[in-house]
Parts: sequence; C-alpha cells; structure tokens
Amino acid sequence: IIFAQHLDEIGKTGAETKLESHLRGEAGTKRIEVNAVGRVMRELDREEGVPGSNIQLTVNHALQNFAEARLAGESAAAVVLDPRNGDILAIASAPSFDPNKFVRGISVSDYNALLEDPYRPLANKTAQGTYPPGSTFKMVTALAALEAGVVGPSDTVWCPGHLTISGRRFHCWKRVGHGHMDVTEALKQSCDVYFYDVATECGIDRISDMAKRLGLGVRHDIPMSAVAKGIAPNMAWKQEAYGQSWLIGDTANAAIGQGYTLASPLQLAVMTARIATSRSVTPRLVKSIGGIEQPSGAGEKLDINENHLRMVRRGMYDVSNNRRGTAYRSRIADESMLMAGKTGTSQVRNITKAERAAGVINNRDLPWERRDHALFVCYAPYDRPKYAVSVVVEHGGGGSTAAAPIARDILLQALFEGTPPLE
Repeated sequence: IIFAQHLDEIGKTGAETKLESHLRGEAGTKRIEVNAVGRVMRELDREEGVPGSNIQLTVNHALQNFAEARLAGESAAAVVLDPRNGDILAIASAPSFDPNKFVRGISVSDYNALLEDPYRPLANKTAQGTYPPGSTFKMVTALAALEAGVVGPSDTVWCPGHLTISGRRFHCWKRVGHGHMDVTEALKQSCDVYFYDVATECGIDRISDMAKRLGLGVRHDIPMSAVAKGIAPNMAWKQEAYGQSWLIGDTANAAIGQGYTLASPLQLAVMTARIATSRSVTPRLVKSIGGIEQPSGAGEKLDINENHLRMVRRGMYDVSNNRRGTAYRSRIADESMLMAGKTGTSQVRNITKAERAAGVINNRDLPWERRDHALFVCYAPYDRPKYAVSVVVEHGGGGSTAAAPIARDILLQALFEGTPPLE
C-alpha cells in the first residue's frame, strides 16, 4: 500500500489567516510503502516543500506585553500607533486566552468557560469591538464646526448646564454649567452644551464627513479578522438603516459621541494620529514580507485648516496639562514628553427614575454590565508626536479615572522604551 502524505498547518484567525497565502509556501510530499498492518517499510520518494515568506509585523513585543499586563483584570482594549508612519506598535485586547488549546481540539469545559465569560476573551476588542466614542468625538464636532465657519476661534457659547432643543432638555455633565466657553475651553473642560450648540448649527452631514476624514466610520485595511467599520451616521444612513428621518436631537447626541455613533479603539487611535500630525495616517500592521518593506501609512496632508487643527490640539493639551483639564491627574510631568489627550465616557444606559428613587444615582451603584464605558485618547510628545494611544475600558465608568491612567502608563512605557523612572 502506497500513501502520499501532505503535512501542513494553516492559520484560522487574525494575521495568520489573512496572510496565509504568503506564509504557506508550497507543501512537500513523500511517498511511502507500508505493510498490511500499517508499518512503514520504506520511503519511495520525497518532494521537499517550498517555505513561505517571512513576515515582520510592526508590533513592538515589549510594548505589547506591557499593554496586555496593564489591562489585566479589565475588559478592555488598547492601541498604540506611530503617527509618523501608521505602524501599530501594540494592539492589546483583555482578557486574552491561550490559542494553543484550539490546536488539537479544545475541551467542552474550556470552551464553555470562554463563551460564558462576561469579559468576552474570544473577541478582539481592538478592531472588532465598536463603542460610542463619547467625548473623544468632540474633536470631530469642533473641527466640523470650525471648517464650516459656524463658529470661530474666539466665539463663545454660554453653558448654563443644559440646552433645550425641540422641547427636550439636553444636559451638560456639569449640572451648574460652565459659563462662557470657546472651543479650546470646551475641549479642556469637556463642556457638552458647547458641542450641542455648534453641532445643531453645523449639521450632521458635515460632522459625519469630518469623522470619516479623521478615520472613523471607515474600515481600515489591516490583516485581522472582522475589522469593524463603525458608524459615522448622517441623514441618509438613518433613512437607509431605519427608514426614519434624522432629528435635530440625533445631531445633539452625535455631537458628544453618543446616539448612533460607534468607533473601534483602532479607529480612535487613527483619529488621534491624524489630528496630531495633520496627515491622513493609515494603520500598518505588516512591516515587511519576504524582506520587502510594505508601503508606509504616513498618508497625505489632510485637507483641514491647520489653524483649526492647532486649536483642537491646544484644547487636548489643556485636557492633560491645565489644572481644570479633565485628565490633569494623569498628566506626564516630564516637560520634554508632555501629553495631549481627551477623556470620554460613553453611556450604556440611562439610570431610570425608579432606580434614582431607590438610591441608585451613580454608575458605581449599578451592576458592572450596566456601567458606562471609559475612554481616553492621547499622543505625545505634544510638539513632536511619536506615539498615539487609545484605550477603552468596558463598563469602567469615567474616562478620566479608568482609561486615562492606563493610557498614560502605556505612553510612558513607549516614550522611555522601558520602565520609566518613578518621578
């Protein structure tokens, strides 16, 4: 009896399946003779396989390991980009799992444990997961309004703590109000009323267009499984998706990254890199194939007024470095590495009147799965960006308390190329 054996293994998810055609090469074969009981008697001939191409990823293994360790205990995701070329230096989703268990067949108990874990270890939250971006979206609204000319750099909006739109009151997170806000102050203190006001003047279609120019609502071409497109909604999108007309209240919700708006941590990192560099940075995960360098993701100059981008960057700088900024407690002290960022808290659900009557008035009083998501985006150094970071902590509560410290620590690890000094 003569058999021809083909010996190979294939990637099933992520980069290994997307790059299979490069990695596989050509399988080898050998013809063997066996006796009646299956014992190999001799090898008749052999054809050696052709090895596949070596592939070098952009990921920095030390930074990746640190990011995964820093996310331990959370249901979270973190992405680190080099905004100069789009290289993905870390792309960590927590919790993780041991893929080796799937190679020879995973047990029912192990598989059920992964499926039933509320932290969803099987999902790669970095590129597959989409979340309301919350206040991290306010840079998009600001740039759309500035570019449309509906607000100028010195124009202010009065925030008394709420804005009434079509008979409905839209509240600011600061119930007593912020007073007069210009664009940089509104970003620094994350004033909701400012963005409600300028968004209703600007219109959702302009905001949606700006979101896409900054990398949101766009499926980025990286070799990972189920890369999400997200949603940068506009009037036509709602009509097509729901058969309903767009409402001005929808625009107010979208202005602060709520409502229909959805983005992945990868997209938020791209958005941050584009704002930091004024270029259409695209993410790159593969550095070289077979020794051949792959195209850079540096991108072309963005068609956005540079003065408007500077104002937004200044607002992000104040978020982290001004005492009234929402992320001041997570600032970087070293003046050569100052960070610019933006906090975000995306609402999962409203606290009902019944819950308030029962004493539930804070996210901490709710079960974990009902709490708000925490987000933070940042880049550093402020004057010569080398790293752009996004962090999402599912049901983490506030972006300033849950996500910003994680992003700051990852950014410091990148800036120092290792553990930074305590001071």
